[in-house]
Amino acid sequence: MEEDSVVPLPRPGAGLADDPLLAVLREGARRMLMQAVEAEVEAFLAAHAELADEQGRRRVVRNGHAPERQIQTGIGPLGVRRPKLRDRGGTGSSEPIRFTSAILPAYLRRTKNLEELLPWLYLKGVSTGQFGEALAALLGPDAPGLAASTVRRLTESWQEEHARWQRRDLSARRYVYLWADGVYFTPRLEHERQCLLVLIGADAQGRKELLAVEDGFRESAQSWRELLLRLRDENGLTVDPELATGDGALGFWQGLHEVWPRTRQQRCWVHKTANVLNKLPASLQAKAKQDLHAIYEAESRQDAERALDRFVAKYAAKYDKATACLTKDRDSLLAFYGFPAEHWKHVRSTNPIESTFATVRLRTARTKGCLSRQTALAMVFKLAQSAERHWRRLDGSQRLAQVIEGVRFRDGEPVQADEEQAAA
Repeated sequence: MEEDSVVPLPRPGAGLADDPLLAVLREGARRMLMQAVEAEVEAFLAAHAELADEQGRRRVVRNGHAPERQIQTGIGPLGVRRPKLRDRGGTGSSEPIRFTSAILPAYLRRTKNLEELLPWLYLKGVSTGQFGEALAALLGPDAPGLAASTVRRLTESWQEEHARWQRRDLSARRYVYLWADGVYFTPRLEHERQCLLVLIGADAQGRKELLAVEDGFRESAQSWRELLLRLRDENGLTVDPELATGDGALGFWQGLHEVWPRTRQQRCWVHKTANVLNKLPASLQAKAKQDLHAIYEAESRQDAERALDRFVAKYAAKYDKATACLTKDRDSLLAFYGFPAEHWKHVRSTNPIESTFATVRLRTARTKGCLSRQTALAMVFKLAQSAERHWRRLDGSQRLAQVIEGVRFRDGEPVQADEEQAAA
């Protein structure tokens, strides 16, 4: 199984320089980059056109180009020459005028997406000692400045970036749904497994956003409570989300009840299915899994209740621990039926977290504890930030306004006022 998950790298530099399509793309990218920088230079010169030196000449003028250098990008190296400007100085001038390109800084050697590539390589199972070979295969044999030591330098900046990110202001945001879970590591020279607490939110427009990645202690209630209190009191998330999804074993629920008491609870069906199946013999697990799917895939809560009762009747006599595991969270497992049907597949499991951090769990198993606590936190933070840009918006996001306004839903559809009155 392990061998099937290994993807062999191509021979370093093989075919990269000979690919005509890549050559065309690189040349086009190089030209566009230089055109953008030239436009930046022209705007800078125009802004200082009125200034003159002691002899009445324009004070800020062009002064050739800097030597060509290679910028490492996702489509290979680009050769660029940065324009230079000269300040001739003016009467009584104190500070020289310097031009700094925002597009092409003087010391830029690689694009930002390549910095994001480094934690991905590491988490995909490439050790730091193999970075040179891996990067040469991806970027060519002459890729400079991307040695294994780069990761060690970058993790320090990632830790500083994470600390700033934790203090960001979220007071203007409104989050309707939350997903919570813990990601475990076994750090180097540590006897206790490290648990990173991960929280994702969906805002009023249906966009999923990473809210927190924290170093916790065994998913304890105190660790979650401190995280949620910081989000409420320091980051400004004072409005209770409508629904939170997580594993039943989390200490998250106690902290949630204290910090956002009006938030409803949804137990994760992925975790619950695994927990129930673990209490059944292997010969029954395939059939029992189908029976569990029949519960949360039912069209209405009433049908789901009936399917759950059938499961209990079928397995309780011999496997009472499995049915007890299921029935103890009966209400919270079916809470999603009180929300728009378009949102069910999103909120009934912690899949937004699980799918993102599957790579992290795989990497942890391979490294056998080579990460320190600080490095693990920095790596996971950067991985999550990179993945965040590709998270899907919630289906039926137009329904979120109704959820925020307090419209009640039954079996995925809004309940009309006359129906509520008749029911009362």
